[in-house]
Amino acid sequence: MSTNVENSSSSMDMVKWLAAIALLTGAVVGNYLYADLSVLVRAVGVVVAIAAALGILVTTEKGRTFIAFAKESRIEVRKVIWPTRQEATHTTFIVIIATVIMALILWGLDGILFRAVGFLTGLEI
Repeated sequence: MSTNVENSSSSMDMVKWLAAIALLTGAVVGNYLYADLSVLVRAVGVVVAIAAALGILVTTEKGRTFIAFAKESRIEVRKVIWPTRQEATHTTFIVIIATVIMALILWGLDGILFRAVGFLTGLEI
């Protein structure tokens, strides 16, 4: 009995996915075919088609899984302790200074190696 319900659910999910794809394809094709209509009318039509497609997709198994994941993610984001503005500014300056120092070191090493290779090969560029 449960196998029958699983097959029915997965085949209904497939129908829902096809309907959503058809809606999105219709939105793109309709936007192209009705280019002579107002941009506002076409934009509203596309937004309605996308909303309908998303509404259909939310009812699929993957859609329900995504909604559960989004809710859990929101809960986890609330648990994060965000840095203050001063902490973020100080960290940004430290990263900038470290980047400049590393850039200068690599520039110096590049110059030394360039001259060493030129000296060893006899090629000066």
